[in-house]
Amino acid sequence: MLLFHIANECIIEWLVDLLLIIGSIPVLMEGGKSNMRLYIDPGTGSMLFTILIGVLSAGIYALRNSMIRLRFFFSGGRHQKKQEETDSFIIFSDNKRYWNVFEPICEEFERRGVDLVYMTASPDDPVLQKEYEHVKCEFIGEGNKAFAKLNLLSADILLSTTPGLDVYQWKRSRDVKWYVHIPHASSDLTLYRMFGLDYYDAVLCSGKYQIEQIRKLEALRQLPPKELIITGVTYMDAMQLRRCSLPEKSAPATTVLLAPSWGASGILSKYGNRILDALLATGYHIIVRPHPQSYISEKTMIDTLMQHYADDPQLEWNRDIDNFEVLSRSDLIISDFSGVIFDFSLVFDKPVIYTDTSFDDSPYDACWLEDPLWTFQTLPRIGQQLTEENMPRIKELIDSCLQEPKYQEGRDRARRETWENPGCAASLTVDYLLKKYDQLHNEQAPNG
Repeated sequence: MLLFHIANECIIEWLVDLLLIIGSIPVLMEGGKSNMRLYIDPGTGSMLFTILIGVLSAGIYALRNSMIRLRFFFSGGRHQKKQEETDSFIIFSDNKRYWNVFEPICEEFERRGVDLVYMTASPDDPVLQKEYEHVKCEFIGEGNKAFAKLNLLSADILLSTTPGLDVYQWKRSRDVKWYVHIPHASSDLTLYRMFGLDYYDAVLCSGKYQIEQIRKLEALRQLPPKELIITGVTYMDAMQLRRCSLPEKSAPATTVLLAPSWGASGILSKYGNRILDALLATGYHIIVRPHPQSYISEKTMIDTLMQHYADDPQLEWNRDIDNFEVLSRSDLIISDFSGVIFDFSLVFDKPVIYTDTSFDDSPYDACWLEDPLWTFQTLPRIGQQLTEENMPRIKELIDSCLQEPKYQEGRDRARRETWENPGCAASLTVDYLLKKYDQLHNEQAPNG
């Protein structure tokens, strides 16, 4: 019977590769101009990929059914699908930067001695360097190759932080019983692109307001209700443990971290050297940590700024992969409305300065709801807003944030609202997954 299982896996791998080859064939212009390619926009590309995966999936399932019938015949009618053909628990991560979300969960599976398969689309994901006994780590390819494999997956439960299931390239596999989403930030779940969570079966939340947002979207879109469970924030729990083991800060100088997003609305794009000059005028130590994408998409601007301030000992540029160390030694952060604001403020219990919150919600689930976003309601409670008008008074803003007691109250409130079950997120997550596994198999068990 092992021969059937091996043959089945080989067929799937071959068809996935065939799908990717077909998907990469250039569309040629008519008239014999074979060197010219038609442009295919992302939406059309996604549609074509969906058609291809649908056709090939049907073929794969037909082959699987035929092989099951053959196995049934050769076993004398005593066939029972072997457990090794279906993984009980799978984690999928589309990028290595989400390892901080999943590492506490993997550690909990390992501690309990429960087998788990971790699939990553990053060839240099830190998980691939781990030596686990019960967690099997796989690099499944990047981009469409990863999604093609996921679309043909066989599993009981799949956990992922990737939104857009069944919207673009990533389709629900008929052989996966239950899809669970875990967020990678402790803020509004409606800040995903449109329909980001609609086709998951369950969502792990960090606060009650997230449940209210999802329930309102479900009502508006007439979707079946998902299972919504408040588990907490795994990566913030891990950061808190690391923070508790830190020695007392020895540097007496005030340190300000500038952590901008990238793009036209990012701080460096919007203010450029004006904000750096203003920060240097405070006399404080300044750390600038651009978004990693800035070094690619805004390379000219970043290179120019780094060269301009290269000889200033008061200003430090930071490119650490792990941001924990730079967050821990900063007294205040200046950023946009990025999730790093809440990581810094709630874990390290420090104030923030945030930039103008003009926000176009049209591409996001938030545009369906009339309620203001929790993020924008919370920012004024935990820090002050930076504008063109008050930038010359930035030292005054910094000092006010560092000394104003009301921001401590705001952080405490935000922590209660968006970081429930502190320290327990990983264990509660695994508790839920194991309980759901038992429920799924009890529902399948024959009566009597």
